[in-house]
Amino acid sequence: MTQENQYNSEAQFLNNYDPTIFSRPSTSVDTVIFTVFDRTLQVLLVKRGNYPFKNRWALVGGFIDLNHDETLEDTAKRKLEEKTGVKTSYLEQCFTIGNKNRDPRGWSVTTVYFALLPHHHITLSPGKGAIDIKWCPIIDNNIQTPLAFDHNLILHQALDRLRSKVLYTSLPAYLMPEKFTLGDLQTVYEIILDRTLETKSFRRRIEKAHILEETGEMRQTAKRPAKLYRLKENMDTYFFLRTIEGAM
Repeated sequence: MTQENQYNSEAQFLNNYDPTIFSRPSTSVDTVIFTVFDRTLQVLLVKRGNYPFKNRWALVGGFIDLNHDETLEDTAKRKLEEKTGVKTSYLEQCFTIGNKNRDPRGWSVTTVYFALLPHHHITLSPGKGAIDIKWCPIIDNNIQTPLAFDHNLILHQALDRLRSKVLYTSLPAYLMPEKFTLGDLQTVYEIILDRTLETKSFRRRIEKAHILEETGEMRQTAKRPAKLYRLKENMDTYFFLRTIEGAM
């Protein structure tokens, strides 16, 4: 009789179940945190304080705490705060990677998230397991810093995911300061997508979405005064019916 068939009920089976009968890989969450400043898309990196890859730069991440984390998102938020001291208003699960080669400690699985942080008024602070922290510019789809584990690969895949979603959503609004012009928002779209957008089509697209509201204030630009906007309260990510290419 097998272990599963010697019990009279599922409750009895679960009360006697031994979770160690199956091998468990190391399970973690890694978060690719993006922002935009100095007219460049940037990713947040932490310098590891422990082996393996001690003193190497890496994405923000860590192991699941089975006693405190109820979900993978709980782990992502907890590690973000532990290692950087900041919270994010946007967090999205992207993909999962698992194999026996990505971590020298053995078979491991990581679930990858990407997060968006407005750069304005954020003070970074290295926390648990990190001895330093920095924003690293992404230039020509790459960074100059070799990362620990397979984090360079993870960064490239997360960047592809971000750019594909920006083509049909309002995600860049999460990177904006409290008040901004439509020109500011278009610039952030262009920085992420690494190409120029047609201004009239872009503004028509944003105005039809009704995701912004005027603040009643103006900012003097090089050409003329420009209206200031803010994201409407409790506004979720907006999904456009067509991609940016289709709207132009």
